[in-house]
Amino acid sequence: MEILIAIRTFFEAGGDVLYLIALATFCMWALIFERLWFIRTEHQEDLQEALTYWRGRNERSSWNAQMMRQRLISEVNLRLTQNIGFIKTLISLLPLLGLLGTVTGMVQVFEAMTYSGGNARSMAAGVSAATIPTMSGMVATLSGVLANTFLGSKVSAEEIHLEDMIAIDH
Repeated sequence: MEILIAIRTFFEAGGDVLYLIALATFCMWALIFERLWFIRTEHQEDLQEALTYWRGRNERSSWNAQMMRQRLISEVNLRLTQNIGFIKTLISLLPLLGLLGTVTGMVQVFEAMTYSGGNARSMAAGVSAATIPTMSGMVATLSGVLANTFLGSKVSAEEIHLEDMIAIDH
């Protein structure tokens, strides 16, 4: 119960932009986990289907066979890299949302200065609303960059593995 109160207090101090940052972070991590799950399950099935098809061919060295190999690799890689661009877009969007929170928080500071003549207590809420979204956007971005780097290395390794598995017989 105390955790929920702390989270609610954090969101209230950070302002409305914090909800957008939380939503974008949730979507980013959902897509990252989906890609990792895909690589672990469905991609292995795609890999086996492509390998079975390739090994079932009688002839694997002609120009037509090479084009068929490229098509198989492209189709499997297309499914493998699905949503990677959207993940990168969310990673790029999160610092901008943090900056939006900074701007809206500073507007609150300027409003407090206008109406209260520079009362420190009234400005504190605006400063809080300015710094918390910036920090949240940066933390979410850094976690996304690390996860995306790991995901990118997994995708690259799987692409290389696929090309090695479907080798051209000479």
